[in-house]
Amino acid sequence: MSAWRALERFDGRSLRAWLYRIATNRCLNFLRDETRRPQSVLIAEPVPKGDGGLVSSDEPWWLEPYPDALIDDAAASPEARYDSRESIALSFIAGLQRLPARQRAVLVLRDVLGFSASEVAGILGTTATSVNSALVRARSGLPPDGRPDLVPLPRSSIETDILDRFIHALEYGNVEQLVALLTQDAKLIMPPEPLECHGARAIAEFIQQRSFWGQQLTFVRTRVNNQPAFGYYRPDPHSSISRAGGLMVLTLGEDKITTLTRFGDKGILARCGLPRTVAFDGSARSREPRRG
Repeated sequence: MSAWRALERFDGRSLRAWLYRIATNRCLNFLRDETRRPQSVLIAEPVPKGDGGLVSSDEPWWLEPYPDALIDDAAASPEARYDSRESIALSFIAGLQRLPARQRAVLVLRDVLGFSASEVAGILGTTATSVNSALVRARSGLPPDGRPDLVPLPRSSIETDILDRFIHALEYGNVEQLVALLTQDAKLIMPPEPLECHGARAIAEFIQQRSFWGQQLTFVRTRVNNQPAFGYYRPDPHSSISRAGGLMVLTLGEDKITTLTRFGDKGILARCGLPRTVAFDGSARSREPRRG
């Protein structure tokens, strides 16, 4: 609507840059309005006594997953696919939320969308020097997430093996296997719950205390933000189906898991190609989602 109203002011040069200028400035105006930002939420599941590993989280609790099915990189070069994978990873998106609005805009326009410094200056109504300065500050403001070259490639045998072993640990309630799959400084975050858990042992013990631990779960695999993920389903004691418990996303580093992101909002399942219920036949299972 804003672009339509401003159409007569289009200078006839780069339509892409002109549209991004409108969209970027609308987003910046939104971020400046504190009253329109998402407000805090209640914890979805009570924290049982003894969860000493839980601490308040400063992660953006409104973060939501982006299904890989909506990412079309089939024709992209290997370099472009790598850049795309890095720019939509949950850790990158979470890191963006900690940056000032203008630095965030510069980082996205330059590093994600590929605009030149002069183009970004035109979009933001500033100078190329100011853009370059903001980009340096934005890059340094992102939290370190390890070496990207050590992250297993999407759908590689290493990634698949880690996911297989993680699901196996949950299926059979194997705490030690779960601990072995996590880095010592691993982190569990649970948007929209404003809590997180640090450390392999603490995370394993926290998961062990969940109501689904020890049940015959069904797992349906998917991918979001170019990362392995799965929906987990708990059997309904009153019927022959299993109901969705949530979505778990794994962030990997080398051959271990550095971050677990658990989304408890059932509303996101359909967007990720996952059903709300699956048939239950009395045994724990792991399977791929049905297509079409």
